Amino acid sequence: MRIAVAGGTGWTGRLVVAALKARGDEAVVLARSVGVDLRTGAGLAERLVEVDAVIDVTNIGTQSAKRSIDFFHTVTSTLLEAERRAAVRHHVALSIVGVTRVDLGYYLGKRCQEDLVLHDDHRGTVLRATQFHEFAAQMLARKGPFVIAPRMLCQPVAVAEVADHLVELAHGSPIGLAPELAGPEEHLRMEDMVRRLARARRVRRPVVPIAFPGSVGRGLTGGGLLPTASGPRGTITFDEWLASEAAR
Repeated sequence: MRIAVAGGTGWTGRLVVAALKARGDEAVVLARSVGVDLRTGAGLAERLVEVDAVIDVTNIGTQSAKRSIDFFHTVTSTLLEAERRAAVRHHVALSIVGVTRVDLGYYLGKRCQEDLVLHDDHRGTVLRATQFHEFAAQMLARKGPFVIAPRMLCQPVAVAEVADHLVELAHGSPIGLAPELAGPEEHLRMEDMVRRLARARRVRRPVVPIAFPGSVGRGLTGGGLLPTASGPRGTITFDEWLASEAAR
């Protein structure tokens, strides 16, 4: 199949492209580096010629509801319109488990994205996944005298397994909201994951857990980001991911 990856040069997108190639598919990257502006649609039509499906893993680093909503509404609308014109049969979007239960500003944009995809003439699939193992590495990569770790209860999954599942969904027919994807270990705490990674990497900066205020904080620490129903589960544990990181 010929499958396009919106955000294909990013952290998750590169693994989706690798998963497509491993399966024998042709991966078409949609990103600025190949002349595509996903906000305006410039360069998009040419890249969607004979594309069977689009996997959208675009992202923006913000906790501003306004910026998040603007980004996801604009990019998703632009993609869906271009796909209609190109007769792309399937749009698969990556979202987050608990996105409708926790009112983080970023999550409001993801809700907007989900609504657009799920109401687009039955051509869409949304996969909600739990936090990634790699999220701990993002926290560790931030500069400063301390490592800030959000207090949250999670069931983390490896990005590579998320990428494989997105590719599997893209090969099928649109199903709307797909069963939620989570990792194999229940009730891990993000601050503990960050501490374990810091020890493995011999990072000397102290890890400082922070709690979000109000209902958002209660949702993050009280299980609002955990899956509520059965669904596909990854097999890579956080310790196994840590070992693979150390080996690299």
